Amino acid sequence: MANLTMTTQRWNELTALLEDEQRLKAEYPKVADYLDMATGLPGTGDDQADAAFDLRFVHFVTGGLTASANPYWDIVEPFVFEHEGRRVVNGGQAKGSARLAYAQMILQATYAYAIPSPETIAWMSDFCADLPIVELGAGRGYWAAQLAHSGLTVDAYDLEPPDRTKNVSFLEAAGQADVWHPVYGLEEFTAGTNHVLFLCWPPGWGDEMSSEALASFEKAGGERLIYIGEPKGGKTGNEAFFDTLSARWRLDSVDPHFVSWWRESDIAQGWVRN
Repeated sequence: MANLTMTTQRWNELTALLEDEQRLKAEYPKVADYLDMATGLPGTGDDQADAAFDLRFVHFVTGGLTASANPYWDIVEPFVFEHEGRRVVNGGQAKGSARLAYAQMILQATYAYAIPSPETIAWMSDFCADLPIVELGAGRGYWAAQLAHSGLTVDAYDLEPPDRTKNVSFLEAAGQADVWHPVYGLEEFTAGTNHVLFLCWPPGWGDEMSSEALASFEKAGGERLIYIGEPKGGKTGNEAFFDTLSARWRLDSVDPHFVSWWRESDIAQGWVRN
């Protein structure tokens, strides 16, 4: 596992924070909650590795962008392993651990449901071929922030921008960013032809968001789509969305280096309109 390096000043800051339980709970309640729960949950069986993960969790969640340009990735990267032809965050255990599962829940609410590895951001950049990106259902805009940081032009929209209204998937909490990139309301979005549509974990279970977004994009003449989510029948997208892809779109590219949580089956695909 890659070692975590930090300055003496940062180490002293973390030490002082962790020694002050009341301050930790007040300033970073999600971190305090994780630390309270983690010690009572089964880990990978490697106590040293689990402790190293906890340290990364605390350092990068509390440090924000001053600690890393991509804190989500820097927390999970050492726990990424190959499993059945996929790159997954499982700590080297086929079934992961209860401790990792709890961390996943907090990290997804803090950052995003899908994990933006540097390789996936590079793959997206290649697929977009200098076209700007419009992300619908952007949540906190974490993916948009990573794309913008890589030099891409991206506008992010959500039905419930977390910094403007209550979003049950991305609730407000002390010590965490409401958004990582500007996120506009869907009422401000106007479909156009000169961009790539990006859907990352659009809601499933019959929700029509994905199919409506794709229909609007088609109507405007859009021709390139990046979809990150599970295959048809999974947690993301509705049947109409996948049926439209099968009928009028062609799968052009799949990111071979995409990283998923071990319990999920999400993938990264680039589609081109027929």
